[in-house]
Amino acid sequence: EPSDSEGRAMGKVKDEQLFSLLRDFLLIYLPNQRHASSNTVKAYRTAWNQLLKYIAGQKKIPMMSVTFEMIRYEMVAAYLDWLSEEKGIGPATRNNRLAAIRAFITYASACRPEYISLSSELAAIKIQKKERFREVDYMSEAAVKALFAAPDTRTKMGLRDQFLMIFLYDTGARIQEALDVKICDLRIDKTPTVTLHGKGGKIRVVPLMKDTVQHLDNYMSVFHKGESAFSTEWLFYVERKGSRSAMCDDTARLRIQKYAELARETCLDVPERVHPHLWRHTRAMHLYQHGMDLTMISQWLGHKQVETTLIYAYADTEAKRKAIEKAMGTGLADTESVNYTVSDEDTLKRLYGL
Repeated sequence: EPSDSEGRAMGKVKDEQLFSLLRDFLLIYLPNQRHASSNTVKAYRTAWNQLLKYIAGQKKIPMMSVTFEMIRYEMVAAYLDWLSEEKGIGPATRNNRLAAIRAFITYASACRPEYISLSSELAAIKIQKKERFREVDYMSEAAVKALFAAPDTRTKMGLRDQFLMIFLYDTGARIQEALDVKICDLRIDKTPTVTLHGKGGKIRVVPLMKDTVQHLDNYMSVFHKGESAFSTEWLFYVERKGSRSAMCDDTARLRIQKYAELARETCLDVPERVHPHLWRHTRAMHLYQHGMDLTMISQWLGHKQVETTLIYAYADTEAKRKAIEKAMGTGLADTESVNYTVSDEDTLKRLYGL
């Protein structure tokens, strides 16, 4: 039974059916019937939260006053255009948002036949085709150094944020892969590694460079002092009222962008917008510029199926480590800048998607 406060809140909702169906879709249908991962549920929730806020802004009403009648073809199409033009998102993210919107409307129409026409209406919105080949965005090595230097590591949050950026760069991890890392995923011995849990339940083991391990030791001494190597605590966490939870990607994005603005004051190479995935692109490009084979980079980034058998994973990790060390040396901060421009069309095609 809902509490009194929940009842009062529901009383303020103009279209209770919309929010009731949306709640059931996110909390019951997706996780229990579709067996969607927590990341998928989060992505759908983000899409709908953003759409409802957009509609409320356009109508100049509170978000809780949005109704099914307002979710029309023109409004959803305008929202998607706003994402592309104002927020600067790419076709893939736009299409994912559209898929999340359509999925809920399909669910709603199955529960309430009166929404079938709306489902048909939104089906007419076209998927945006991806640019088959595009230039890969990445940062210069000078920009990377400036960003590493931006946090005030005399503070606890500054130490954490610097290590998060170092970790993203060294591992080439997607932001959610990094935030999903638990202490037990780390292996710190003569061959330091981290196990990353990627898309579709795939895992890959990647090496940690010497400098990264030193930063990790410092980070652990502050954030995980005395923690067992087998601990299932999140490596990166936030703490509220004495309770720890995994850091969310929105927090990571905001923190990284904050340091981008600081770093640009001393290094104009730092882009105006630095998002977590840019670290992955940047690391891959730097390795390529320093001579690492593209096939090895692709495997290291998890673009291909990797062996999960321990003996093969160990051998593969060592091959990656040697390739990285040969390409860039063991240190993250001591690499020399290379004057290099990607201009060959075939190279650009092969690098697309890094």
